[in-house]
Amino acid sequence: MNESIKIGRVDKKIKFKRVIWNVACALLFRPFPTFIFWQWRRLILLLFGAKIHPKAHVYSSVKIREPWNLQMERGACLGPNVICYNLAKIVLEEYAVVSQHSHLCTAGHQIDLNNNSNSTNIIISPIIIHKKAWIAASAFIGMGVEIGEYAIVGATASVFKDVEPYTIVGGNPAKVIKKRIIGDEKS
Repeated sequence: MNESIKIGRVDKKIKFKRVIWNVACALLFRPFPTFIFWQWRRLILLLFGAKIHPKAHVYSSVKIREPWNLQMERGACLGPNVICYNLAKIVLEEYAVVSQHSHLCTAGHQIDLNNNSNSTNIIISPIIIHKKAWIAASAFIGMGVEIGEYAIVGATASVFKDVEPYTIVGGNPAKVIKKRIIGDEKS
């Protein structure tokens, strides 16, 4: 699991970037929902600092908090209505898929403080979804989690710990269901 980083107040520059992104998203990203606009949406994300492979796919209904913290490799996909609350980096390696209505959350609150009413107790940690892993519909992936190669996170699962490669998990909290076998060998 990745180590968490405590952050204080968000500076004005980041707040301004978020405002500009939200306006651009509303005017230039979301109104173009069809397949033929995938490259247009990619261009908008690139302009805001995302690292998106030309063969990666992001649906127009995806909610991305900070596109400059998003990296997607060849064939990676963020499905309809996915929420990327990415105050830290979210990385989708080759052909990683995040299905509809899933939530990737890289931030939380430090719970050992007396006062949790302000933003100074936010902690962040990146999420990495490795090659050919699949996050099924409505799953939740918490901060600092790595999903191993070829792993599957079942629908509506809540994942708070790393998932080993070739493992299928499900439930809340997610538990191992079984090992994934692909063909005659793990290739």
